[in-house]
Amino acid sequence: MSSPEAYSAIHDYLATQWAARTPLVFENEQFELPDTPAYYVQVEIFGDFFDQASIGGGQPVANLWREEGQILAHVMCPRWEGTLQGRTYGRLLCDLFRGQEFSGIRFRRISLGASEPGDEDGNYFRMTASIDWQRDEP
Repeated sequence: MSSPEAYSAIHDYLATQWAARTPLVFENEQFELPDTPAYYVQVEIFGDFFDQASIGGGQPVANLWREEGQILAHVMCPRWEGTLQGRTYGRLLCDLFRGQEFSGIRFRRISLGASEPGDEDGNYFRMTASIDWQRDEP
């Protein structure tokens, strides 16, 4: 689970930047599948809570603490339509975070690759973009 600070910053950035390309569905949010399968993105934002990243600040709480996590953006593609559009959306998601830093969050390694049949009524194929992030808190 990520901290509320990291989750909120990533959620708000992604919701604003992704705009109306496809629906975005975040963890535990209500979403009704359309009658005709259509592209959408399921987003998970998670991480380790904190790990001490420096020493010498006196009390341990006075040191630098690092939170690391990952965004999994599952591009849900209508089954039997191939993967090109899913890869295109996945690449756009990756590009939104490449080289970005905001709210103290730095985005690191990014991958587009994992794919498998989706599990939404058997009508979807899933392509996943994964984005590693890191946030320091003094």
